[in-house]
Amino acid sequence: MDTQTRHALKKDSFVQATQSSVSWISDNRTRVIRWTLIAAAVLLIFGGGLAYWTMQSSAADKALGAALDIYTAPLAEPGAPAETGVYASASQRAKEANQQFVAVAKQYGWLPEGAKAHYFAGVTYEDMGQTASAESELKAAAGSWNRNLSNLATLALAGLYHQTGRDAQAIDLYSKLAAKPSDTVPATVAQLDLADLYDATGKKEQARLLWAKVKDGDKEGTAGAIAAQKLGAAQ
Repeated sequence: MDTQTRHALKKDSFVQATQSSVSWISDNRTRVIRWTLIAAAVLLIFGGGLAYWTMQSSAADKALGAALDIYTAPLAEPGAPAETGVYASASQRAKEANQQFVAVAKQYGWLPEGAKAHYFAGVTYEDMGQTASAESELKAAAGSWNRNLSNLATLALAGLYHQTGRDAQAIDLYSKLAAKPSDTVPATVAQLDLADLYDATGKKEQARLLWAKVKDGDKEGTAGAIAAQKLGAAQ
């Protein structure tokens, strides 16, 4: 087959394919227009949603940062004159920060910053001695998809349970944390807290076993050094 013939066949095939496509579009014009409009609407909604999410995330991050600035603000020295941004007591500081954290959690609860605000709202409620509200907020943060945040909240919740005489629940949470640790809450941290609970409740042997486990498993680390110190003090 010569070159001219091959070109002619390719041209005919292209024409036929084009004609078929044009024919299909013509026969299905209404359907094509409908799906084109739907696709455009989806893209528009997605773009608008992304822009809204970005704007809200930025606002939430700013609000959470402002609340954290309050919570980490300095405390006044005894007898020192009042200063702007300096708090007379930790409870006063916690109360003001708590109001901000609760507001962020309510307004942006669907964002990661909102979940973090639940955690800090729980911590500040605990600072204020409001254990029921602290438990509610910490539970909300513990349900986060973010393992690091969830474990932090769970650790705080376990401590709260121990302080309020619910040691069985605290032991359960510490054990779960040790089984599924995270960067924020390594297994050794949960084990040390659990050992302290055992020690405080008279379960000395269980405490010693845990300290020994941490000491052997973290020979060069801080947790191992703490465990070794506690073991020595328990002799």
